[in-house]
Amino acid sequence: MNLSSATRVLQLGKYYPPCRGGIETHLELLSRLLSARVDLAVVVANDCPRRAREVIDGVSVDRLARPLTLAGAPICPAMVSAIRRIKPDLVHVHWPNPAAVLSYLASGHRGPVVATWHSDVVRQKMLATFFRPILGAFLRRCAAVIVGSPNYLESSSALRQWRDKCHIIPFGVPVAQYQREDPAAVRAIRERFGPRIILTVGRLVPYKGLNFLISAMRKVSARLLIVGDGPLRETLEEQARTLAVADRVAFLGPVPDTVPYYQACDVFVLPSVARSEAFGIVQLEALASGKPVVNTTLPSGVPFVSPNGVTGLSVPPRDAEALADAVNALLERPDLRSRFGFEGIRRVNSEFSLEKMVDRTLLLYEHVMRGSAAALSAQSHRYWQGLPTRGQANGLESRYARSVARPCVQSRDGGLGTVARGPAATIGE
Repeated sequence: MNLSSATRVLQLGKYYPPCRGGIETHLELLSRLLSARVDLAVVVANDCPRRAREVIDGVSVDRLARPLTLAGAPICPAMVSAIRRIKPDLVHVHWPNPAAVLSYLASGHRGPVVATWHSDVVRQKMLATFFRPILGAFLRRCAAVIVGSPNYLESSSALRQWRDKCHIIPFGVPVAQYQREDPAAVRAIRERFGPRIILTVGRLVPYKGLNFLISAMRKVSARLLIVGDGPLRETLEEQARTLAVADRVAFLGPVPDTVPYYQACDVFVLPSVARSEAFGIVQLEALASGKPVVNTTLPSGVPFVSPNGVTGLSVPPRDAEALADAVNALLERPDLRSRFGFEGIRRVNSEFSLEKMVDRTLLLYEHVMRGSAAALSAQSHRYWQGLPTRGQANGLESRYARSVARPCVQSRDGGLGTVARGPAATIGE
């Protein structure tokens, strides 16, 4: 069966915007473009015990009543009947979401199912152990499993036995949105916060490592803007006061539009400390804005998105001194910021655009419907092994230009390289 506008595709997620999070953002962006190509339905949990159905930007969203949550996962008793009512030709489940997996298995759906593996279950170890047999039954049922980066696939013990089903499709962003100029807004931000601006965007939760970034500000002469909110806000504000850097750290909370902040900043930092940060879409937003990124060498997709020495600098997690050194190196080197910014725009345009992500997803759907997904999996593995993803800075210009020019399914030679530890290995070219 080929895909057409009549092919009914069901996306099963946790929540949908305006609820904010990496999975929710990805689901919204994916659904917007898919809705123009297939008959799309989205079923998620509401953030209250009531059901709500609406059409958002052309996407049909059914927010099911959520009477309770378990270990942070929404429980929606009506999800089984919703799957049956829609009668989808293909179901796409976004993991981690144990209740959606249970609902799918209970629905008796006989068509193909695809999963996007956003992250391993990192914190709820006991729940993961209990759920492992159910998850195994679901993954056996899956025709394909989408993983956002080769790094995450290689480092995930949970995916090891399902490797042949895994397809590497990196998440994407609407690149043009982050290149939209608003000189007045950018000027206002720079006038308010000064000429040297560091930016980070995300929820204020432990795995984001913001306490290490705030500690690093003791050695950085610049203004740190923290966009986002979360349970650690008061703790982090107190830390900034205790370290006497409160005058250099601004907690902005959620903002209506992050684009001017990306454009106004000099350096973007993602100081995450755990594999819960599986990809870091905010890095793509910074790269699309032409900004260098300082990230951490986590065993996840984080250093894959912004490779060390290619589009920014990578440092060991939980190392405030290394963060300070990397940020200072970029603040003092406008030529380096410019070069990394140029490479960031080129990398996002080549491999991480929203359109490319959707095209790759639709190609996978086509192969799943035809029963030929296994061959496409092998092709995607070979393709991504040819891109510089872990600090391959030497010969950057010619090698990277050659690699991104090749078509998506072409086989490539070459390894993933190694992660350079700290900034010293990359700034002295």
